[in-house]
Amino acid sequence: MHARSSLTVLATALALLGATATATAATEPLSRPRVAARFDLAGGRQPENITVGRDGSAFLTFSFARQIVRVAPDGRTHVLATLPAPAQARTPNLGKAFVGGIARAHDGTLYVTYATGTADLTGVWAVRPGGRPHRVAALPADGLPNGLALDRRTHRLYVTDSVHGVVYRVPASGGRASVWAEGDALRPSSFAGANGLKLHGGAVWVTNLDKGTVLRIPVTARGTAGGIEVRATGMPSIDDFAFTGRGDTLLAARDDDEVDLVRPDGTHTAVLTAADGLRTPTSVAVRGDTVYVPSAAYLTGEGPNLLTARLDR
Repeated sequence: MHARSSLTVLATALALLGATATATAATEPLSRPRVAARFDLAGGRQPENITVGRDGSAFLTFSFARQIVRVAPDGRTHVLATLPAPAQARTPNLGKAFVGGIARAHDGTLYVTYATGTADLTGVWAVRPGGRPHRVAALPADGLPNGLALDRRTHRLYVTDSVHGVVYRVPASGGRASVWAEGDALRPSSFAGANGLKLHGGAVWVTNLDKGTVLRIPVTARGTAGGIEVRATGMPSIDDFAFTGRGDTLLAARDDDEVDLVRPDGTHTAVLTAADGLRTPTSVAVRGDTVYVPSAAYLTGEGPNLLTARLDR
């Protein structure tokens, strides 16, 4: 009788322990969140942006380490390139060199934005497989190039500038950048304006961090920017985002340890939080039924990581 009671107590304790270990704040349509990789904060390994390959490998920018890395499906991290350090960084708002957005071409070439506050380095950089990083387009040194997306059909890159509050367009093969879209909806109100950027459904979509908005800018038949549409509001500190594959529904990272599901009607709900492992999430990628969320720990001061979750369709 005593032995049976002890076993019952032990079984109950283990069950409770298991329940605690799997406790999560994940909300439909996301489930099974887990930390797939952890990074060294002391080494400056803070993931800012992400794109995902066919095999599930995540390609990340480490913002202040000036690195581009590949995180294999087993969680191992491989440094692909380190961008050159400026003689003296004068990056607006940050004061130090910053690698931001990332996009990947069919041939494996990786494009990233780089801000140093110096004219010789600020701009869009490219790294071909096995190659060395090189700048393909200069951008204003007094700006903060951030979000990035590649139009594979036209071979053009779109870039947000969070300080100037504009969207640039750049030939992926290299050349002069031009202002593609501008307006009050893109400009900052205190710290940073136009931030995350994606191409979707014949439009350029942009978030404004200061204003907590999601914006849609149609691409006209001539390739110019149409009028800026506000598609969602009320999301302070919104960073980058990704579409789920269900029309205009998207998942947006927020610096206050949330990932929000944003519906086409503009309503939004938190679907991941700090309880799932978020530590200042910065961006989102979706591939198949897997969601990837890098956390840079900018505000928490601990725990930079890459989190994955299942997207239930």
